[in-house]
Amino acid sequence: MSNPDSFIDEVTEEVRRERLFRVMRRYGWIAVVGVVALVAGAAWYEWQAHQERVASEAFGDSVMAAMDAPDAPARAEALAGIGAAGDQAAVLRLLAAGEALAGPAGAARDKALADLAAVAGDGSVSPVWRDLAALRRLAAPGTDVPAAERAAGLAALAEPGRPFRPLAQEQIALDKLAAGDKAGALADFRAVAADTQAPSALRARAGQMIVVLGGGAEAPARNQAGSRP
Repeated sequence: MSNPDSFIDEVTEEVRRERLFRVMRRYGWIAVVGVVALVAGAAWYEWQAHQERVASEAFGDSVMAAMDAPDAPARAEALAGIGAAGDQAAVLRLLAAGEALAGPAGAARDKALADLAAVAGDGSVSPVWRDLAALRRLAAPGTDVPAAERAAGLAALAEPGRPFRPLAQEQIALDKLAAGDKAGALADFRAVAADTQAPSALRARAGQMIVVLGGGAEAPARNQAGSRP
């Protein structure tokens, strides 16, 4: 019985092998195309990533060269001459606006505020740049933004999860202090000083304001990173 069984097994195996070869001859090209497509896709991704790195480095070099100009007008002009789109264009407008806002009132300053408003309202720009533009516009000294608009804008920027929440809270506190609401300002400065997500320099500044307003020095001291009882 063993010899017939062995013979049957060999024939069965040969039939299976023949069927496998037949399938491979008929459909093997699909696997080859799949491998080629996978390799080509990986190569295309690497090429795109390389192009993006090159473009980002060139953009950064252009910005650094523009910021090396001798004065604010020259820096603003150099920044305006850099070709960019999307988020990069938004960054350029933010930098140029910062140069103009550091100067005296005039057409350049008005244009800077208009540019900041445009970036803040541009839905194609990443939220972080829109929020930064809105904060720069609302916090710029000497602006003619109505008080109600400023308060509403800062309140929105101070909502949980917004990237510049601590800075917006600081501006709200300063506005309350300017309006004579010392208690409200003190509460807001304490909130900033206790915010572990806020930059250390901002928390220290809030702590100084707490001391100035008579709130005591113990509040910020308890919240500094690495402090011990």
